[in-house]
Amino acid sequence: MNDHLRQALNNARLQPVDVAAHLAVDPKTVSRWIKGRTPHPRHRWAVADLLHVDEADLWPDLAEPRRAIPEEVQAIYPHRWAVPQAAWRLLFQSASREISILTYSSLFLAEDTGILRLLADRARAGVKIRVLLGDPDAPQVAARGTDEGIGAEVMAARVKNALVLYGTLSGVDNVEIRIHETVLYNSIYRADDELLINAHAYGTPAAQAPVIHLRAIDPPAATATYLASLETIWAAARPYTLMQRT
Repeated sequence: MNDHLRQALNNARLQPVDVAAHLAVDPKTVSRWIKGRTPHPRHRWAVADLLHVDEADLWPDLAEPRRAIPEEVQAIYPHRWAVPQAAWRLLFQSASREISILTYSSLFLAEDTGILRLLADRARAGVKIRVLLGDPDAPQVAARGTDEGIGAEVMAARVKNALVLYGTLSGVDNVEIRIHETVLYNSIYRADDELLINAHAYGTPAAQAPVIHLRAIDPPAATATYLASLETIWAAARPYTLMQRT
């Protein structure tokens, strides 16, 4: 006996014949459902709609579990190093409008000549490339180095190295590099509507922190928050010129 269905029918003051008429099935079929036979999915959905309840309220053992993770979330990686190298390449390769990198150094990408070549190729194809790195002399960068346990000097050196490597893209059209003095709560890697968000955790190197892969939906939700943060920092940042490298 399906007591869930029977009780829902009683609450709605409906008889099996009423359900049968609505679904265009035999009343005996509805009676079998009440006795415990499982309807086809389309009939389960129709009954739930008729009774103004969720399918899970009527057939809790069969209904698909509700999605606990928002639709925007495509994947969650426990550590940045756990993101496959191919995922970074696919992210940037997929861009047709814009690629944005907001971080302190992202030296792991800057040291990958394949990634730099890919960014240059996308820029030549008309994709706007924005690289936003920390100011190596900023106290925020020094504090991050201390928090990660590598020291302020090491962190500043990493940023300087990254600036030199990303600086090789400066002569390519559609590429702009800026430096910021912001306390970053996340590093953001954007390719059009796809984002990889590297969370920053106190005392934890960025490579050890989680990464969330988001895809923008309509209407915007979580991705809009991160994109707004990116634009705010970009607007306040200073252009990085070749002269600063000397």
